[in-house]
Amino acid sequence: MAAASSPDSDSGLAESNEANSKWLDAHYDPMANIHTFSACLALADLHGDGEYKLVVGDLGPAGKHPRLKVLKGPTVLAENPLPALPAAAAAFLMEEQHETRTPALALASGPCVYIYKNLRPYFKFSLPPLSLNPLEQDLWNQAKEDRIDPLTLKEMLEGIREKAEVPLSVQSLRFLHLELSEMEAFVNQHKSKTIKRQGTENKEILVLDPEAFTILAKMNLPSVPVFLEVSGQFDVEFRLAAACRNGNIYILRRDSKHPKYCIELSSQPVGLVRVHKILVVGSTQDSLHGFTHKGKKLWTVQMPAAILTMNLLEQRSRGLQAVMAGLANGEVRIYRDKALLNIIRTPDAVTSLCFGRYGREDNTLIMTTRGGGLIIKILKRTAVFVESTGEVGPPPAQATKLNVPRKTRLYVDQTLREREAGTAMHRSFQTDLYLLRLRAARAYVQALESSLSPVSATAWEPLKLHAVVQGLGPTFKLTLHLQNTSTVRPVTGLLICFLYNEALYALPRAFFKVPLLVPGLSYPLETFVESLSNKGISDIIKVLVLREGQSAPLLSAYINMPVSEGLEAA
Repeated sequence: MAAASSPDSDSGLAESNEANSKWLDAHYDPMANIHTFSACLALADLHGDGEYKLVVGDLGPAGKHPRLKVLKGPTVLAENPLPALPAAAAAFLMEEQHETRTPALALASGPCVYIYKNLRPYFKFSLPPLSLNPLEQDLWNQAKEDRIDPLTLKEMLEGIREKAEVPLSVQSLRFLHLELSEMEAFVNQHKSKTIKRQGTENKEILVLDPEAFTILAKMNLPSVPVFLEVSGQFDVEFRLAAACRNGNIYILRRDSKHPKYCIELSSQPVGLVRVHKILVVGSTQDSLHGFTHKGKKLWTVQMPAAILTMNLLEQRSRGLQAVMAGLANGEVRIYRDKALLNIIRTPDAVTSLCFGRYGREDNTLIMTTRGGGLIIKILKRTAVFVESTGEVGPPPAQATKLNVPRKTRLYVDQTLREREAGTAMHRSFQTDLYLLRLRAARAYVQALESSLSPVSATAWEPLKLHAVVQGLGPTFKLTLHLQNTSTVRPVTGLLICFLYNEALYALPRAFFKVPLLVPGLSYPLETFVESLSNKGISDIIKVLVLREGQSAPLLSAYINMPVSEGLEAA
C-alpha cells in the first residue's frame, strides 16, 4: 500500500506527526478515478466471510459512464456499468430466517432500484409510472413521423416546461440540455421509444418490503427530498427525517402519511446526520446546526469553509458517535455535538466520507477527493477523542446588535418605582438569595453525607446507578444498571447491599460482590424480590454501593416497590 502524504491534526488544532496522530495512513491513491458522494458509499460483508468490501456508486468522470465498483482493500474486485447516474447505495438483509445471513446490495440509479446478491443482478424495482403531458407526447409523435425538426421541437418543449403544470419527462429534459449538433442524433435514437415519466422527483417516499419488494407505505412531502435519515423499526415505531429542496426538514412517524414536524432552515441543506437523538444539519451558510426531532434548535457551529459532505462516525468499542464534515479547504472535521474532536487535513478537498468496518479492521475511514483520489485511514486502537476548547475569542453572537424596544409608559413607571424603593428591593432580594443558597448547601451536604445521589460525587469512583423493577408480584425482578463513567480506568472491589423491611420482602442475596467494571459499559445486575405481605402495602428498598474496607457508601438509590397485584388478586 502506498503511504498517504496528507498531514493530520489533533483536537488541539495543532498539526502533529505520525506518532501523535490518531490515524494510521493505510492507503492513498490520487489516480483512483473514483467520483462519488457519501450516499453512494457502503461497507458490507457481501460474501459472508467476515471480509467487508467497499461498494461505490461511481458517477464517472464529468458524470459520464457511471459504474458500480466493489473494492477489496485498495483494489477493484468487481465493476459493472450502470444505465444512469447512481443516487444512493445501501446493504440490507433479505432473509431473516436463515442462520447465514449474507447482505444484499441496493443501488438507486435513475428511476429504478437495482438489487444485487453475491455481486450479481437479482431484481429491479421500477418506480410507479406517472401521467405524461399530452402536449409533450404529441410533439414526440410528430418527431417520430418526421413532421417537426429538432430545433422546433426544442422551442416547443421549452414553452411547455415554463407553463405546463405536469413536468416534462427525463427524455425531454435531456434533449433540452443538448447542443444543436447533438439534437438530431438524439431524436433519431429516441423517437421510436415510448416516453415514460416515473416518480423520481414526485415528492413522495416509498417504503419497500425487503423480500417481496412491494410498496408497504407511501408518504407525501411538500417538496422533493434530497437527504433521508431513518431510525427505529417499521413494524414497531420509526422516525424519518427528510431534508428537502425547499430548505425545510420534515419529520414523519409511523402511520403518518404527511409530516408531523417541520424544521425551517435559513439556507439550503448540504447534509443530514442523526447522532443519538439529535439531527445534525449542514447548510450552505458554512455552519452545522443541531436540532431535536421536534424541531428545537440546540446549537450552531460555524465552519471555516464550505461543507462539501457529511457522514456519521460510530466507534462501537467506546460508544462514540460523532459527525464528520468534509470542507472545501481540504479539512475533515469531527464533532460531537458542538465540541471539536479532531481535524484531518487532506491534499485535496474530500467529496465523500464513509466510516466503519473495512476488510477486518473495525474503525476505518474511507474518503474520496474532488480529483478522484482514494484515501483510507485506520483509527488507532489506543486513540481517544478529547473535546477541544475551540477557537479563542468571543462568540459570534456577542457582535450581534440587540433589537431594543421603545420605552413605554409602564417601563417609565417601573423605573421611577425602582429609584424610590431601590434599597428595600435590593435587601429583600439579597435575603431571599442567601436563604436559597443556605437551603441548597444544606441539601447538598446531606446528600453527600448519606450518599443519596445515584451518581458518584468523587473523581476516584466515577459511577452511575439506576434500577428497574419488573413484574406484577408477588415475585419482582429487580435489575440494577451500574456503569463506570471513567474513560480509561476500570473499577474493582465493589459490593452491593440491600436494606429492606424483612417482614415485607425477601431477597435471595442481600449482599454480593460486583465484577470488574470496564469503562463506558453498563452492567446489568439482576436479583428477585419476594413480597411477603398480603395486605396490599409496599415499602422502599435501599440499594447501597460500597467499597471493600469502607463503611460509607459510594452510591445509594431508593426503590419505591409497587404493590403486589398477585397477592391482591389472591
